[in-house]
Amino acid sequence: MKTQNVSRAVLAAGVGAVLAATALLYVPELAGQGPPRPPGPAERATIAAHAGAQAALPDLAALITDREKWLRAHPDDDASWAVLGAAYTERGTRIGDVRDYPRAERALKRSLAERPAARGNVDAQLALGALAGARGDWRSAKEWGERVRKAAPARWPAYPVLIDAYNGLGDYEAAGKAAEKLEELHAGAVVRARASLMYRNRGWREDADAAALDAAALAETDADKAAALARLGDLAWERGEAEEALVRFGSALRLVRDHGPSLAGRARALAGLGRTDEALRDWRAALARLPLPEYVLEAGELYEAVGLEGDARALYERLRTGAWVRAEVALGLLDADHGAPAAAVTRLRAEWARGHRSVAVADALGWALYRAGQPKEALEYAKRATDEGLRSALFAYHRGEIERALELPGPARRHLAEALRTNPEFSPLHARRAEQALTALGELPDELPKELRPEPAAEAAKAAGPREAAGPKEAAGPKEEAGPKDAEGAAAPDGGDAKAPGTAGTAGSGGAARE
Repeated sequence: MKTQNVSRAVLAAGVGAVLAATALLYVPELAGQGPPRPPGPAERATIAAHAGAQAALPDLAALITDREKWLRAHPDDDASWAVLGAAYTERGTRIGDVRDYPRAERALKRSLAERPAARGNVDAQLALGALAGARGDWRSAKEWGERVRKAAPARWPAYPVLIDAYNGLGDYEAAGKAAEKLEELHAGAVVRARASLMYRNRGWREDADAAALDAAALAETDADKAAALARLGDLAWERGEAEEALVRFGSALRLVRDHGPSLAGRARALAGLGRTDEALRDWRAALARLPLPEYVLEAGELYEAVGLEGDARALYERLRTGAWVRAEVALGLLDADHGAPAAAVTRLRAEWARGHRSVAVADALGWALYRAGQPKEALEYAKRATDEGLRSALFAYHRGEIERALELPGPARRHLAEALRTNPEFSPLHARRAEQALTALGELPDELPKELRPEPAAEAAKAAGPREAAGPKEAAGPKEEAGPKDAEGAAAPDGGDAKAPGTAGTAGSGGAARE
């Protein structure tokens, strides 16, 4: 689930970039009338948007109220409709309220009605791309983003929309090229945040951390800085550094005390450190503040792991019956692990058919197939998820279990060990299961499997005939017997463990610090 969580955090920054583009058209009506005065909340939100930064949520709400009031008196103002639609989308993304998305769609369609795309209304199209991404409709997001890029190739906010869309469709090469173009056109926190996500997806952990630190240093608002610090916390957690993650999430929460991603991240880290009561407290606060489907699932699994079955069932039912967007992976994993694997396969095959072929969808579909009793097909999806470059403990665990079911002990042992080495507390449920599975596989055998052993020297000499028979020393057998490392390496062809190259993207500082 962490793949999706970090992506959502960066998506919010991209939505803010679209608001930056549309807000450039908004000039408060009182500008130039009288002496300068301190900016009000709506103006502060506009100033933040001009800088490509996230506004404080109260300021964003004030901007929405301001534009709603203005448009009641000036309903033909296409620019203000575009601002309002982009602001609705950003608020919905940042507080997890899907009710803002229909409002955004109505505002943006009204903007296009007042000034069609053919007459140059690029901003409404750009905001519609961001809205499609917020809803997880990656094909539509790609279409809107490419239209804007064609009409205005130097408009930098189009590129975060395209990066999200390409990542959602599993086209990591195109996402990397879009990231390169973004770096050519713009600088600042939003660009470094994008670079951090790209490096993370390629498995370059030190580079990802450095870029996220840059984003925190360049942030111009508390909201932006908290988002960057939360990203640093996520990266520390994914490396298995729970204490470091706790510090970073705490720093974010000192800036924005109800920052949803940081509350969820701190809950995760506290659970990993065995501080269960505190973790459950933070999960309750996170779900009250930012009720994302992946958070509901994670909280439910912690309740289940500590024996609070009733609370866990209540959260699972909430996930199944709620009105969500971008919930297919969470719902698929819920069904796969908690009683309905065939339904999970159906759900995730439909998502795959829609072209949504990210590593998160590949992993979830592979896991659902395994849980539904189809491990052979499952392995192909698990390979796709793990071979792209992202270092995910959950993905490695899923692949290891699938390989164990296929009686591929070498690859299974390797991937289960990788999961626990990456983050020994990656899941309150699955981390213990990974340990048990690794124990069940036993120690690595001291000798090669029978079918891979060299032919005994005496038999080889007999087969070769008298002229090629080995002398006394050679007849004693092979000089060396393959050790554990060789035995495991010999099993690799069965498991197909060759790592694929990382996804294309900006070179940046990535070349020197890849782990």
